[in-house]
Amino acid sequence: MDRRLKRKNKPLPKIEIMSYGRYNKWDRESKQLPKLVDLTTEVKAEIGVEFGMIIQIHQAKGRFLDFRIDHPPFTDADGNEEPPFEGTYPIRKNPCSFFLGDTIWEPMDDKCGQWTMTVFMDGIELASKTILLT
Repeated sequence: MDRRLKRKNKPLPKIEIMSYGRYNKWDRESKQLPKLVDLTTEVKAEIGVEFGMIIQIHQAKGRFLDFRIDHPPFTDADGNEEPPFEGTYPIRKNPCSFFLGDTIWEPMDDKCGQWTMTVFMDGIELASKTILLT
């Protein structure tokens, strides 16, 4: 059974954007979230710079958070335009903090522009933040 059908009648969780902007280097294998370096919606593009947002979700244990990162058009190694980055995150505790973001890699020029990070639950947008890489 589709997980969305099982949770359809549940109320949406409470969500808060805790921070956004530039962060220190994040170890994706660690349970620790990155530390905020600069609270901003504009980040200077440099190789290795980490940017995004941290949200805190309440009353959502056992549910799934869907996310999407819309980014400037750039291509993969085969020359195909990369689609938005999408994924799903299981919420295992209340409250739950979650980092949604990315880092800049070579070539850097095609990464500049607006990056919009959005989180959804049951198809409903819960939070969104746009970071401009300059």
